[in-house]
Amino acid sequence: MSSTETNPRLEFFKSQIGQTLGQSISKMGSWLNGTLREANYESMVVEFTVREDMTNPMGTLHGGAVSAMMDDTVGMMVFGLGREFGYTSVNLNCDFLSAARVGEVLTCHAKVIRAGRNVIHCEAQVTTTEGKIIAKCATNMIQTGIKLPF
Repeated sequence: MSSTETNPRLEFFKSQIGQTLGQSISKMGSWLNGTLREANYESMVVEFTVREDMTNPMGTLHGGAVSAMMDDTVGMMVFGLGREFGYTSVNLNCDFLSAARVGEVLTCHAKVIRAGRNVIHCEAQVTTTEGKIIAKCATNMIQTGIKLPF
């Protein structure tokens, strides 16, 4: 599917802009409970508020939680490409660059770098409202044998 074509999945995401993702089909996504801010072909933006249950013993955002933010946002974006089969993460190489604290609002920007037939290479980064980078990742998604609905 090219960027000039529409698809029902991307159109659905566009209809959800400004909505929370607490009812996501991804149980992790529901727990993260982000708010969809942008949904475009090959890019997606989701906003998250750091909660106490997302922190490590030092009271800062846990690396696993910020990794999940990036992985889930990338996964939604790849789903929004409208491909026939599902994709799953092969790897998720994360760099944790700054701490975030309870109550901070973070924005995850995901984008496709290269979309091959079987492997889609993506990047994501999580920033504060001031633009400070909290974490970034590179990931490869590989096509599965699971056909997707709509």
